[in-house]
Amino acid sequence: MANGSTHGERHAVSRIGWLRAAVLGANDGIVSTASLIVGVAAAQSGREPVLLAATAGLVAGAMSMAAGEYVSVASQADSEAADLARERLELETQPEAELDEMTAIYVARGLTPELARQVAIQLNAGDALAAHARDELGLSEHLSARPVQAALTSAATFAVGASMPLAVSMLAPQAAIMPAVSIATLVFLAVLGALGAWAGGAKPLKPMLRVMFWGALALAATALIGKLFGAVV
Repeated sequence: MANGSTHGERHAVSRIGWLRAAVLGANDGIVSTASLIVGVAAAQSGREPVLLAATAGLVAGAMSMAAGEYVSVASQADSEAADLARERLELETQPEAELDEMTAIYVARGLTPELARQVAIQLNAGDALAAHARDELGLSEHLSARPVQAALTSAATFAVGASMPLAVSMLAPQAAIMPAVSIATLVFLAVLGALGAWAGGAKPLKPMLRVMFWGALALAATALIGKLFGAVV
């Protein structure tokens, strides 16, 4: 443009590393803790057992989320590192075969064989490993595995999510704990769905309905179990 202004773009994919872990942690914290509260309250227990179960669920859940996310994402990182090491070796020992492979990838994407060959040669002349990682292995900086980030994000957001129904159970009258937590949980999940959609650049309605449906299902299941066991006791 004549005025020299630049066109800046911000894509949601740059947030995908922490956004997935954050939404998962917060959603799990809200649903699992609220389900514990509703299940224990449905068994006609007093406030103390409800708060004890919720607090234990918060602490155990946060630690479990951190450990689970770290192990899972670390395994992904190990696989990525192994693939990159293999690709680096192939670039050193079989450069022509790798060039042919890149050419075939670009031809499959719609380039003519001649142009595809030129593109492959140009990219291999620069950072060949980065080019092969992106176009052959599907790896990129935005999508690369970060175990510590995923673990800390999941643990923190789980604790924040779990603290919401816990706070409601502390403030609500004892006789109204179950309905108060159930209603508040659906509101919390709707807000979480909307925030996750906003952060990911998507429309909010579908994510909101999705998390509310599964949250309501979990609450209903644990309430039923609490009623059944409470009646037996």
